[in-house]
Amino acid sequence: MPITLTVPEGLLSPQAQAEAFSGLADAILEVSGLTGNAFMTANIVGSINVLPKEHVLAGGKVVAAAFVELKLPEIALATPEAKSAFIEKATDIVEKAAGGRLKREHIWSNIVYAPEGAWGIAGRSYDNASLIEAIAGSSVTL
Repeated sequence: MPITLTVPEGLLSPQAQAEAFSGLADAILEVSGLTGNAFMTANIVGSINVLPKEHVLAGGKVVAAAFVELKLPEIALATPEAKSAFIEKATDIVEKAAGGRLKREHIWSNIVYAPEGAWGIAGRSYDNASLIEAIAGSSVTL
């Protein structure tokens, strides 16, 4: 379940970047009720994009901002409540990581869904049923 965190250079220290990413991963697991699920934990992946300050814009102007994008299979975080909970948690996590250097209104999040059967892990295509089966088969708590 890829997460992309995009921030301008200098906004988050390397340690704060790592802590924010870890917090975002934990938020996905918590909101989806899968904390401790080995399959899900291993498949929360992603990247942190640190861009030159002049490449991060809002309203057409350079601004200290952060963007969180979460890509999921269409069965994940399917309820409006789950989506809202993740977005609220993600905003809190990034705001805390920035330590007062970022206005809350300059944190944007979005959730993008892969269509049925278009989720791939280790060269295998998962449809919703096989993904649910893999998650359920790995219910061992870490």
